[in-house]
Amino acid sequence: MKTSELVSKDEAELGKELESLLKAQFSLRMQLGTQQLSNTSQLGKVRRDIARVRTVLRQKAGK
Repeated sequence: MKTSELVSKDEAELGKELESLLKAQFSLRMQLGTQQLSNTSQLGKVRRDIARVRTVLRQKAGK
């Protein structure tokens, strides 16, 4: 997910995106714990996407 895509969304959409990313992260962590996750790089990608969404939300709140 690109930052430019996130900047164009409003705060409600970003909140929904953050919620879905957090659910995906939880699911991936459970798969990792039960050793069902084959591609562990997905965890890092989701973590970085969460950070991007939170950064854009904070920037929009500061304006």
